[in-house]
Amino acid sequence: MNLILWRKTISRYLEDIETPIGKTINLILLGLIFLSLAIFVTETYSIPQVLQIWLDNLDLAILVLFTIEYIVRFWCADSKIKFVFSLFSIFDLLSIVPLLIGIMDIRFIRIFRWFRLLRLIRFLDFKISIFKIETEDGVIFARIFLTLFSIIFVYSGFIYQAEHSINPTVFRNFFDALYFSIVTMTTVGFGDVTPVSESGRALTVLMILTGILLIPWQIGELVKKLLETTTQVQKSCSGCGLSIHDFDANHCKICGTKLEEFQK
Repeated sequence: MNLILWRKTISRYLEDIETPIGKTINLILLGLIFLSLAIFVTETYSIPQVLQIWLDNLDLAILVLFTIEYIVRFWCADSKIKFVFSLFSIFDLLSIVPLLIGIMDIRFIRIFRWFRLLRLIRFLDFKISIFKIETEDGVIFARIFLTLFSIIFVYSGFIYQAEHSINPTVFRNFFDALYFSIVTMTTVGFGDVTPVSESGRALTVLMILTGILLIPWQIGELVKKLLETTTQVQKSCSGCGLSIHDFDANHCKICGTKLEEFQK
């Protein structure tokens, strides 16, 4: 197998989510992202020294794997410049470079890598109430929830990094930072937790602006999808294959074919 064919094969498996090999690779990457985030959160608490060393070594191994993955993706890319400046690649790089050169620990940025793997959700067997992840609506629900959670998680990571060293009694751990982010972005603002650094206050302003602009928009999208879903049922069209229609529809809204009876 020549070099070009190797590159194309590896690139296909890194992006593929339908074949067993491609799905396995992407699920492993998703698992490593979750594990890395869990390690970051755990290390903000007081834990035994032995566990701290063990988690540091484990995270170092994950960092090495993510670095290798980035190099492999770069090698496989047809356009290196386009790859380097793509949004996903920037997040990938931000999540590994600071740790490699000893700057601020921003492992929490890795949460944005979820969106590269979001398309995997439709291939997992999740059937929870109206949140049917095997449908397009389910993927939209997941994207909205992941967007809100990811932004809150990243803000929590930033405010923890900015405040913990100079305000350790208030921002003791990640949960304190998460609590502050939620009450700030929802504009509740209890005032029991306040930042003292300039960077912390600047982040607070950004959180408030994000909460005012983003959260109502995302919740509005979610409510709209919920309302659409409650008026739809699974009716298969024998003509074009569309499986979701309004509950009182007798004909397919795409091709006009008469629909079968409601399928439970």
